[in-house]
Amino acid sequence: MIEILKAIFYGIVEGITEWLPISSTGHLIIFESLIPMKMSASFMEMFRVVVQFGAILAVVVLYWKDIWPFEAKTFRPIHQKFILWFKIIFATIPAVVIGLLFEDVIDKYFYNYWTVALALIIFGVAFIYIEKQNEGVTPRITDLRRLKYKDALIIGIFQVIAAVFPGTSRSGATILGGIAIGTSRKVAAEFTFFLAIPVMFGASLLKLFKFGFAFTGLEIAVLLVGCVVAFGVSLVAIRFLMNYIKKHDFKVFGWYRIVLGVLVLLYHWFLK
Repeated sequence: MIEILKAIFYGIVEGITEWLPISSTGHLIIFESLIPMKMSASFMEMFRVVVQFGAILAVVVLYWKDIWPFEAKTFRPIHQKFILWFKIIFATIPAVVIGLLFEDVIDKYFYNYWTVALALIIFGVAFIYIEKQNEGVTPRITDLRRLKYKDALIIGIFQVIAAVFPGTSRSGATILGGIAIGTSRKVAAEFTFFLAIPVMFGASLLKLFKFGFAFTGLEIAVLLVGCVVAFGVSLVAIRFLMNYIKKHDFKVFGWYRIVLGVLVLLYHWFLK
């Protein structure tokens, strides 16, 4: 029962931090050191990724009409939505290549508090800098349909940074990349949401196959509870973020990242 309660807590953390640009994986690694689950290391390696799939399903539910590329009644293809998906898939190529080639190296060398803390701080500073640079600047891309393939690829390259360095935040890196190349916050956030669908679906399948589907009853329960809770919390978090960016920028998240990164370093230096 205690492990199920921990799974609920982890799901809440994932549902909030997956969409706010503050790093879900980074937070999960931090909370694993504070509130560890009594599960195997291989299960936790898989859990950190697959629990994000629950959060991704919230995007599918909330944006179904925007991403489903066929007419509801006639099942005819919708040209603009297919083009959007081509851009999404094109933008995922860098992360897929890096993930397949270097997954084991990344897990071995970068999934630690030191990497998380530095990534939190560095990208926190980057958010504050980029937002200040863009004050008073009119975005050149205010509609997803105006996003070019080159723009999509650049955002996809930013996603690679998050794939390599836990604590960067996948949503944070891609939103920052979008803003840096001239998209509005709304376009950057929405493209980030959609980009997560194929990336996290593929990453989840890869981790499940690597784990081997040899689950105990407790492991199934923990994984399902974590995913369901992450899904429910994500519905709220996504709505909150989209309402928030109508009137605010991302600097507050930059400051949060810096403070959290410093606290992580202090905790491990003086209390561990």
